[in-house]
Amino acid sequence: MIIGGGVMQIPAIWTAKEMGLTVMVTDYNSNAYGLSLADIPIVMSTKDIEGSVRVAKEYNKQVKIDGVITIGTDASMTVAAVANALDLPGIKYEVAERATSKIKMREVFLEFGVPSPKFLSAWSIGDAFWAAKEIDFPLVIKPSDNMGARGVTLVEEKSKIEGAFHLAKAASPSGEIVVEEFMEGPELSIDALVYNGKVDFCGIADRIIDFPPYFVELGHTLPSNMPKEIQDASCEVMQQGIRALGIDSGAAKGDIKITKEGPKIIELAARLSGGFMSGFTLPLATGYNIIKAAIEIALGYKPGKFKNTLHKTAVERAIIPHPGRVIAIEGTEEAKKLEGVIEVIINTQVGDTLQQVTSNIGKAANVITVANTREEAIKVAEKAMEMIKIEVGAPPVLDWEEIKQSAKNKLRRICRVCNVCEGISCSSNVPGMGGVGNGESFRANIKALKKYKLNVSIIHNIYEPDIKIDILGIRLDTPLLAAPITGTNTNMGGAIDSETYTRSVVNGCRMAGSIAMVGDGATPSHYKDELKIIKEASGWGIPIFKPRVDQEEILKRIKEAEESNVVAVGMDIDAAVFVTMANKGQLVGPKSLAQLRELIKNTHLPFILKGIMTVKDAKNACEAGAAAIVVSNHGGRVLDCMPGAVDVLPEIVDAVRGKILIMVDGGIRGGIDVLKCLALGAKAVLIGRPIAICAIGEQTQGVEYIVNRYTQELKDAMILTGCSSLKEIEKKIVYGPD
Repeated sequence: MIIGGGVMQIPAIWTAKEMGLTVMVTDYNSNAYGLSLADIPIVMSTKDIEGSVRVAKEYNKQVKIDGVITIGTDASMTVAAVANALDLPGIKYEVAERATSKIKMREVFLEFGVPSPKFLSAWSIGDAFWAAKEIDFPLVIKPSDNMGARGVTLVEEKSKIEGAFHLAKAASPSGEIVVEEFMEGPELSIDALVYNGKVDFCGIADRIIDFPPYFVELGHTLPSNMPKEIQDASCEVMQQGIRALGIDSGAAKGDIKITKEGPKIIELAARLSGGFMSGFTLPLATGYNIIKAAIEIALGYKPGKFKNTLHKTAVERAIIPHPGRVIAIEGTEEAKKLEGVIEVIINTQVGDTLQQVTSNIGKAANVITVANTREEAIKVAEKAMEMIKIEVGAPPVLDWEEIKQSAKNKLRRICRVCNVCEGISCSSNVPGMGGVGNGESFRANIKALKKYKLNVSIIHNIYEPDIKIDILGIRLDTPLLAAPITGTNTNMGGAIDSETYTRSVVNGCRMAGSIAMVGDGATPSHYKDELKIIKEASGWGIPIFKPRVDQEEILKRIKEAEESNVVAVGMDIDAAVFVTMANKGQLVGPKSLAQLRELIKNTHLPFILKGIMTVKDAKNACEAGAAAIVVSNHGGRVLDCMPGAVDVLPEIVDAVRGKILIMVDGGIRGGIDVLKCLALGAKAVLIGRPIAICAIGEQTQGVEYIVNRYTQELKDAMILTGCSSLKEIEKKIVYGPD
């Protein structure tokens, strides 16, 4: 019985068949290639321990199962459970559990003095911050119970902890996180067999890890080029780990870091390695079929002792193109013809969209070579990789439903990504994606816009409305801007890290001819990352700062913004009692007219006041010298029972039109809503939650898509209401409250 039908199991299936065995394969994917090769295919998740035991018992009544194994997958607990249930050779379930849970593993290593990194467990973000303080930087945050470098991040400063924590949390089935010291040095991957408590080391490879802050394996070379004494010391450390965990039968795979203090164990699994090592490079380099030996142990037989009869070098390398849509794959057959190329494994096809690789999952292709010398094997691998051309173009034309589904998959229970985002079905408040209190202020924005209808006028010759706009000293192709949103970890559950979110919004808006406002955030140093991203975009962005009690803190942020050549600066003044700021101990409060004047006179940049909801505050903003205001109730996220932004927009426009630039946000869900706001006197509008959904769903391309979509809807609505330009949009085109 082989647990798993993916690519790593294929050599095991072939080997078992060559041994004359009947092969049963389980995998949750009914289309898994391994299932098509099996004598007895079973659709069953490798992680479903109870289900796997159940089907094993059922089939064992008909066809006796003599052994169970997995290669390169995180299914050791399932294998052990089946072996224990059927009284087959194998390790105890609790041993497999210790070899799967990184916390339990490290606790055992600590108890038995096995060299490994300092670590602490974390269930909450508070735990993570405390652990980071205890361990110190640099450190690594990872899920306790996943493999393939999923959710693993190098953290070098405090501001990166939240993003790394939530990434690990999303990748952890149990939700338990490991915070551990980062160990500097090269890495080895070691495969070993264990029979009757004796360990036979069969393969030692040099691993190539890159793509910081993630840990992506770009390949390995076997045998290792490390000095013999280091390899021997690494095997000794791994043997200590095997004994400490209690692995007395089967296989063991170790990732060993060579530190200045000596070898230390990163991970130790109760199985053979994946990454094409046990199935390809090890037998190619040595002539020894370690998988056959592991199957023999699983059947209760003594395995053939390891012997290196070939003394060759085998290499595996991954091909990782830039993200985008695959438009051509060429050179594969030519590469296969090179002497020394054993396998070219293409994991993608034309039409697929490649995402950014942040773990060992999602690589486009792999090349496996063998030669008499290390230099030859590496050279032919590099030549094959040059010949294989995976041409990547722009991502495919996005579909709104696909974007929403992608966002929904990432947000999980944080946000339902409803067909209409109107605050009725929100599963969270603040922090979260919903509104504060009962969400009345959130819903008021939607209701306010629904009160207005459009008066159609279609007898004209308008085909292409002019919607370009000059504001804040710049020209935009559309009157749509991205509203400042921050706290992606706190409010979005880590569905997207803050850096990726900001970069997606800034670049997506820029590509669509718009501009993004970016938030300050409750983390004191967060604004520096935002300014860095805006600076990378040639200053094309507008930072909006929180009304911190300390004026000097705000002035410092403004000066740094000026140095980043931003278009304008501003303050969301209604965040004076914002929940997420209070939760993180950041002192915020209202600002007097004198304090506002001080801030505004100390910058040469246009200053925006966001969160204006009364005529009085609008007039005060003018008096303070602000260049613009945003009529906004903060998306219903600061105070319940407020009117919608569009409810108060007309009276504010009447009071200060011509004295100050007026923008509005809140509840805008399409180009028609944009037109309504413009007709009621706003010069530009801000989009919040829809931008966030699209950034989470498809990052930069998602943001570009939604801005372009709303812009086109605005143009269509202008044609149907007889408006050839933004200047012609007047209140008479809306039908509704006076």
